[in-house]
Amino acid sequence: MSRATTNESRPHERAGEVAAEVRDLRITFATDGGEVTGVDDVTLVIRRGETLAIVGESGSGKTVTARALLGLVAETATVRGGAFLETADGEIDVTRAHGERLRELRGPEVAMVFQEPSTALNPVFTVGWQIAEGLRAHRDLSRAEAKREAVAILDRVGIPDAEQRVNAYPHQFSGGQKQRIVIAMALALGSRVLVADEPTTALDVTVQAEILDLLRGIRDEFGTAIVIITHNMGVVADLADRVAVMYRGRIVEHAPVRELFEHPKDPYTQKLLAAVPSIAADVTPRELVAPEGRTEPVVVARGLEITYPGTLGRGAFRAVKGVDFEIAPGEVLGLVGESGSGKTTIGRSLVGLTKVTGGSVNVLGTEMNGVRERALHAIRPDIGFVFQDPATSFNPLLTIAECVAEPLVVHGRARDARAARERVDELLESVQLPHVLGDRYPHELSGGQRQRASLARALALDPTLLIADEPTSALDVSVQARVLELFAELQARHGFSAVFISHDLAVVHKLAHRVAVLYHGELVEQGEVNQVLTAPEHPYTQRLVASLPVPDPVLQARRREELRALAEDPA
Repeated sequence: MSRATTNESRPHERAGEVAAEVRDLRITFATDGGEVTGVDDVTLVIRRGETLAIVGESGSGKTVTARALLGLVAETATVRGGAFLETADGEIDVTRAHGERLRELRGPEVAMVFQEPSTALNPVFTVGWQIAEGLRAHRDLSRAEAKREAVAILDRVGIPDAEQRVNAYPHQFSGGQKQRIVIAMALALGSRVLVADEPTTALDVTVQAEILDLLRGIRDEFGTAIVIITHNMGVVADLADRVAVMYRGRIVEHAPVRELFEHPKDPYTQKLLAAVPSIAADVTPRELVAPEGRTEPVVVARGLEITYPGTLGRGAFRAVKGVDFEIAPGEVLGLVGESGSGKTTIGRSLVGLTKVTGGSVNVLGTEMNGVRERALHAIRPDIGFVFQDPATSFNPLLTIAECVAEPLVVHGRARDARAARERVDELLESVQLPHVLGDRYPHELSGGQRQRASLARALALDPTLLIADEPTSALDVSVQARVLELFAELQARHGFSAVFISHDLAVVHKLAHRVAVLYHGELVEQGEVNQVLTAPEHPYTQRLVASLPVPDPVLQARRREELRALAEDPA
């Protein structure tokens, strides 16, 4: 009998038994600058049938703590204390296990769902082969038997047409499906403990809700102990039973989820919860103040169409289908929708990075359908672009100051980066970065610092229109709050119009004046942000809003039922 089948028969009475434990764990790392403490005297108990959430900012030690349960500790680390698994052979300290013994524990006893499924999956092998590889490494199975089990586990995690898709490669799946496949790999050997590291960070809210339901089902059906690492407090409220809050390597608060949200005791926990954006009908929308001397719309789109040509015998793909919208001077328009809805494609078309193939879109008085390079070059200094991942949009061989100076040099505002340094220092200070950071390279800055530097670069030429594509999706909640406040402050000060592209509706609610909702390339609803996000009319917008987890366990439980009812409604 397979281990996965054995899981199904585990009695629920065993829920609550200790599955794993971290005791007095202290992990230090040897660096060129001396010893750095990553985890400082952490003690945690993880029980079967419950979800423990570990939350905190980047660098707080939450991932290092969780990885210790799998023995995934860097060679430069010194470990004191231990991370223990309760197995059929008794208690085992994973941090002291090596070689074959460690391989025996990974999979059957403890498994991990990594943050980025695209890098966790091997692009040159089918997903079925990758699942079967783990099964055959631990059990005596033929290729055919392993493949049958791979099909069964893919079906269990909700991959449609599993018998056919088992032969597909990772790039042939959506982001949410790839996350399900990584979860399937972790479940294939019936792990007693599942460690999930930011499993929903880059997912749309609707896909995120599906993944959370899947994890909840795994916990309840199999009695699996789940450790989830996240910076999304809505996810914590939706899934967790207990919460451990970490700060600078230590646990500063540990409590049942409802108690922690209703009565946070530690000042850091209080600060963390206060930084969480949410959608509320009583929030006063941002006042629109048009810059002096500007009356005409900055962007006017009428019947906008964008079609990608077909390749390898495939037909053309219409990514954007007849979209109409306007952006007034000084206005922030939020573009929301799932992956593939066309929001990033529209944003890129406004700056000429994607070709407009039908209809009309007028940007700063220039028609983008059929625009010539000379006309495009003339308006580009008036358009700024903040990319989703500044780590890949910055040249790693240039310093931050040189990266920020690039637009000034390219458009002839400065002779070279050295001549632009005074302006660069002003820009860095305006986004609350010390100008001395200009001499560092992109990899030497944190994610939040890189995102602020990216914003400084986008503002270098004092643009009239700013396009921000998912600028806060991978940031910690407290860092995200600072970046959002900074964005709103700069937008009010400079008066630029903006397109804010995001899958986080609460972030859009905080920043935007109006919001446009896209679904499969069509604009299904648009209007004033409070009206659309607190009283949505279109069924898709209603599902989108209901899918957003809120940082309140009681309210989130009710919203989960509402979402289930909406999903069952054929309309």
